[in-house]
Amino acid sequence: MIGKGKSIAHTRASMSYGWNQEKDAEVILKEHLHGETPNEITKEFEMFQDLNDNCKKNTLSFVISPTIEDGKLLEKERLEAIARQFIQEMKLQERQAIAFVHRDREHAHIHLYVNRIDFNGQAYNDSFIGKRSQQAAERVAERMHLTTVRQVQFEKEFNLREIRAEIKRRHDLAMSQLKPRGMDDYIKAMKANSVDVIPVINKQNKLQGFRFGFDGHNLKGSEVHRNMSVGNIAQQIAGRSTAEIQLSSKTKTATVKLMGKAVDLTPSVSLKIARFILKKAIQKGIGY
Repeated sequence: MIGKGKSIAHTRASMSYGWNQEKDAEVILKEHLHGETPNEITKEFEMFQDLNDNCKKNTLSFVISPTIEDGKLLEKERLEAIARQFIQEMKLQERQAIAFVHRDREHAHIHLYVNRIDFNGQAYNDSFIGKRSQQAAERVAERMHLTTVRQVQFEKEFNLREIRAEIKRRHDLAMSQLKPRGMDDYIKAMKANSVDVIPVINKQNKLQGFRFGFDGHNLKGSEVHRNMSVGNIAQQIAGRSTAEIQLSSKTKTATVKLMGKAVDLTPSVSLKIARFILKKAIQKGIGY
């Protein structure tokens, strides 16, 4: 569950959005309020906000978002309990407050508005309110046995590690079994292993790297594995054949054939390939 919070001055406009019936808004909590419209609620807020002329951003706006899976199972009573416990965690009891739930998308989320000015005209300290909102949402989620941000992040990181390892495994298979002799061959070999290789070419028509698409993920080569940079891939291909890689002593660049066109490699990658090819030639010359 994620919690976001900030202080706002545009109470009526923000509350009108929260109460928008087109978004299937449903009031789940109302504290020390009697109004039935955004205008009426705003006027009730202003009765106490007028006691403090120094505070301009005098309404607290929060969005509390359970995960999609949790949100599908949460009925009105549980959503109300989330809002009340969040108010308690933020130490905002005994203030005017109203909360709506939006179900216009598959992701149910709560909009909570609390009067920053209490019944004595004192303004709530909103220092680090964004961070404190997230921490409060975490504590509420743990108490109500809902998914926390840390759990979501752990699952994402775990799944991403699995995706990286699988892309690298398929790269190794493509290199060892299909033995590509050029960049186009490599892209086809990875496609045969259900991995989309997307060239990243800058405005100077230089190949900067590859992105790898697999199972809904799109990752840079360096994000997958350090050996999957365009330089390392070109080096592996050059180890089999240099026919697909043209070196120019004038421009000090290496050119590869990619999708039927000649594309330059960046200077740093070109230098790396030139050194590799030179080393390979020397090794052959002395009988390695």
